[in-house]
Amino acid sequence: MSDKDIEKKCIDTIRFLAADAIEKAASGHPGMPLGAAAAAFTLWTKHLRHNPANPSWPDRDRFVLSAGHASMLIYALLHLSGYDLSLDDIKNFRQWGSKTPGHPEYGHVPGVEATTGPLGQGLANAVGMALAEAHLAARFNRGEQKIVDHYTYVLAGDGDMMEGVAAEACALAGHLRLGKLIVLYDDNKVSLAGSTGLAFTENIGLRFKAAGWQVLTVKDGNDVAAIDRAIKKAKKETGRPSLICVETIIGYGAPAKQGLCDAHGSPLGQKELAGAKDACGWPVSEPFHISDEVYKYFRKALTRGKKSEKAWQAALEEYGRQNPAPAAEFSRRAEGKLPPDWMEALTAFPDGSKDTATRKASEIIMQAIAGRVPELVGGSADLNPSTFTWLKGQGDMQSPDQPRAGLHGMVGDDWGYGGRNIHFGVREHAMGSISVGLALHGGLIPYTATFLTFADYMRPPMRLAAMMGLGVIFVFTHDSIGVGEDGPTHQPVEQLMNLRQIPNMTVWRPADANETVEAWRAALTNKTGPTCLIFSRQNLPVLDRSVCAPASGAARGGYVLWESAPAPELVLLATGSEVAVTLAAGRTLAAEGIKTRVVSLPSWELFDRQPDDYRRQVLPPEIKARLAVEAGSRLGWEHYTGLAGGIIGMASFGASAPGPVLYEKFGFTQEAIAAAARALLKAG
Repeated sequence: MSDKDIEKKCIDTIRFLAADAIEKAASGHPGMPLGAAAAAFTLWTKHLRHNPANPSWPDRDRFVLSAGHASMLIYALLHLSGYDLSLDDIKNFRQWGSKTPGHPEYGHVPGVEATTGPLGQGLANAVGMALAEAHLAARFNRGEQKIVDHYTYVLAGDGDMMEGVAAEACALAGHLRLGKLIVLYDDNKVSLAGSTGLAFTENIGLRFKAAGWQVLTVKDGNDVAAIDRAIKKAKKETGRPSLICVETIIGYGAPAKQGLCDAHGSPLGQKELAGAKDACGWPVSEPFHISDEVYKYFRKALTRGKKSEKAWQAALEEYGRQNPAPAAEFSRRAEGKLPPDWMEALTAFPDGSKDTATRKASEIIMQAIAGRVPELVGGSADLNPSTFTWLKGQGDMQSPDQPRAGLHGMVGDDWGYGGRNIHFGVREHAMGSISVGLALHGGLIPYTATFLTFADYMRPPMRLAAMMGLGVIFVFTHDSIGVGEDGPTHQPVEQLMNLRQIPNMTVWRPADANETVEAWRAALTNKTGPTCLIFSRQNLPVLDRSVCAPASGAARGGYVLWESAPAPELVLLATGSEVAVTLAAGRTLAAEGIKTRVVSLPSWELFDRQPDDYRRQVLPPEIKARLAVEAGSRLGWEHYTGLAGGIIGMASFGASAPGPVLYEKFGFTQEAIAAAARALLKAG
């Protein structure tokens, strides 16, 4: 059998393995697997450096199927290449408990590098992966000793190109000159609702060229040799990322549906599937057909992968002999372990410290952590002067070839991929998605920063980070109506509760500088998923711990901050900026003879994970008089107050005025809280 014959057989196997699984499931997206099979085959068999026997090999190439609806394409490739994905798994596509869900899920399917499906996200994640590779290479490689040296590949579709997050992320990738990022664009000019000409007529090639990318075109999406040449050319271009526009036919081979939107998001149907198989010379009556020759061809990936990883392991050992300290750090990071002494950087703010905004306390803590935790990298969406999230003296993560002439502002002395400060620009959505990619790559702890009200702009990647269980740290400042004069557009009301609703997300809103220490400690040790750190713009008192409980209680999510006497008759609950004023109200009530307890509840999620007996100690069920205070949406506080309790919160947007005026007008004062508590007790 000639090389062309076996290649065609392999490509058709991908096509019809995917189409048969979709047909059996009675749902799925056959169009892209049929049309882009040749491009995927070329990449996976001729270029992708990976080891199916060890999907987590650190120096493997990364492959992201950004068009996640075409999941059967990657499942076919994984099975044929020898990953732990059986033919029975393929036949169980989209069924309960299967390893082949409707869209690829990271951590669920061996070899899947990112959970994709929401279009544009995978492409933006890949920018983060490529940036991680460039950064780690700059930090660890020594001359010709390259222990970090791999490519990031993406297969994207028209829908990915339409999404704004992809445009944001790819603009930054071009600026950063990420030459080891290669995107194969399945340019079939069809989306779910019809031809792309209905809404999408821009010249993608010119857009990417303008953003600093190399743009290549393959006119025939079934021409393996042409695709191979294009990928080779992309790999030789080290100063620019590359976009390869592969012109394909969606639903290739289907007699009545190829080239049409009908082939995009529904099974072909038995008649149309039979016609497609017949057109390609494929056995019509034998679903899930895979020949021994095809298995043999694809399974060469196991031999190649083992050889590549073995060579890398030998190079790593030699590197370790010559560079023991960097090698030890590299191994530590690869294992996801923190430096053993990092917590020594966390020191308490002494009683009597001047009033400090928690964003400012966070800045102080971050500088201390940065010196001990070199894997902490990140930045803000052009808001470092306001969020205070710049790692001072740690350099700018930029292409060393990027000109610095004429630049001013927050630019460090060190300039290159080894820097730890990322300038994301005003791109919140891409910032979140790129940071997800940094975390997916491994070896880094990424953080982002913006105002809390702009969490709305980056919620999709935050949701995916939580779904994937990634340790991204999302920093949000300007936490409430306390923002003041900027007005309701910049005053978050519903965002805090919105973030608390994301499964697997841990949200912190610390009350003072010392709770902020605990929040950062928890964020860096969180192994279950991402963390949101919510900080104030305005100064807050550093609580006097000689009369209040130690801030270490915050590590349990909620704790008794202060109480006037045992067996309280009233519990006041608050978070963040409202804790100090709630504490003052509690003392007022205690002076009137009301036995009052004040509970600080900086992290609902952590508190709810505590044993039942601890939660009952903090919030005794027999005490029905509970009043919650938070300058955000009231919805959700019933979880702690019960229906008999009360809630002081926001039922409207804010307004433009100084912060103290807004707190008075909206009822967040010592007097208003005390009055509401008295009324609650009287009603009860």
